[in-house]
Amino acid sequence: MLKAMEKLKLIILREYLAKVRNKSFIIMTILSPVIMVAFASAVFFLIQLNNKDKKVVAILNESSFFSDEFTNGGSLTYIELKSLSLQKAKDSVTQLGFYGLLHIPSGSSLESTLPKIELYTEGAASITIRSILEKRITKRMQAEKLKKYEISQEAMDDISEDYALKNADFYGKENLKGVNEIRSFIGAALGYIIMMFIVVYGAFVMRSVIEEKTSRIIEVIISSVKPFQLMLGKIIGTGLAGITQFSIWIVSALVLMAIVSAILGVNASDYMENTNLPAEAVEKLKESPPSHEKVQIMIQEIVDIPWVTLLISFALYFSLGYLIYSSIYAAIGAAVDSETDTQQFMLPVILPILLAVYVGGFSVFSNPHGPIAVAFSLFPLTSPIVMLMRIPADIPVPTWQILLSITLLIGTFLLLVWTAAKIYRVGILMHGKKPSYKDLYKWLKYS
Repeated sequence: MLKAMEKLKLIILREYLAKVRNKSFIIMTILSPVIMVAFASAVFFLIQLNNKDKKVVAILNESSFFSDEFTNGGSLTYIELKSLSLQKAKDSVTQLGFYGLLHIPSGSSLESTLPKIELYTEGAASITIRSILEKRITKRMQAEKLKKYEISQEAMDDISEDYALKNADFYGKENLKGVNEIRSFIGAALGYIIMMFIVVYGAFVMRSVIEEKTSRIIEVIISSVKPFQLMLGKIIGTGLAGITQFSIWIVSALVLMAIVSAILGVNASDYMENTNLPAEAVEKLKESPPSHEKVQIMIQEIVDIPWVTLLISFALYFSLGYLIYSSIYAAIGAAVDSETDTQQFMLPVILPILLAVYVGGFSVFSNPHGPIAVAFSLFPLTSPIVMLMRIPADIPVPTWQILLSITLLIGTFLLLVWTAAKIYRVGILMHGKKPSYKDLYKWLKYS
């Protein structure tokens, strides 16, 4: 037993060192955070550049129904043209290189004028600019209709005021709108990390097996160790290398983001300025920030997330999820001679992960304790992702469901490892034949 454990440790160390010393591994470990931060910085820079690009729209107003609706602000600048025919106005706008011309013809009433208003541009106008102009015209149209029905703007604003429904639990604790979504987002982020790790490093295990199998190195290795020890050592060694790489990525990305933010002077207000929110909504948020009491409640809600349970669960589901899927990847790698031959076996592996992320994720966001969310959080091939989405929810996940989920994961892992080891034992020595599902079944029957 001790001798077997020593061999397993040596295999794990060999796999770990082989991965972290690999040139491509080192290059990607260094470059990935730089690329991610550079990409984020480029996006922010382009947003700033886009917002600085002020477009000019000329207004040819021949009516008496519009006066101060078109005031400069945001990404549009307005220039009013007077005493020009429509054709001369078009020629002037084209020569001056303006974005477009908004023509408001004369009419006996606003109702008769509105259908005749037209925006002239070089090509099709952007949705954003059309939306801005439509909102300003709509505002004037609504004001005229309020006047027609003898309703004041103050009365209309009072009527249109939104109602915010208060929500509290049965013990009197207030629940703020959006807090549960934040909790679900935290769980979803952890679930996505597990998904990425499984897909990326499970594939690493598969490629490693294929490379050693095709180079015939594996035939020498299994003369001194059992195939099961070799498979488990590859899985654990690659997993540890992946954790090392992920840790370096996170730390490096945070440090680089802090440096870039300091250099570019990025802050929350800059981000607010550069969002695609309507100017009115941004101003409203600035003028009416959440009350101090609401901020305290929101902070307390986030603090009340069962962080210890969540982090322990993350470690358990992360480990078990990776071990389960890596065993399957290792078995697939042992069964084929090249990576192109793996495609026929990949759908049964990827499908549960996609179901967990999309079907399970949507069900958790809409109803974290509904039958679909519960079922996906118990099914072993989807539970590592879905259960982590459920745990931060406001209503705690019943302990029995977490324990049952972990028990099923451990049982499935042992069954899959046993199954994968049998395929691995035969598959690593098979060459020159593209295996089918029937062949895999035969390999499982070998004693």
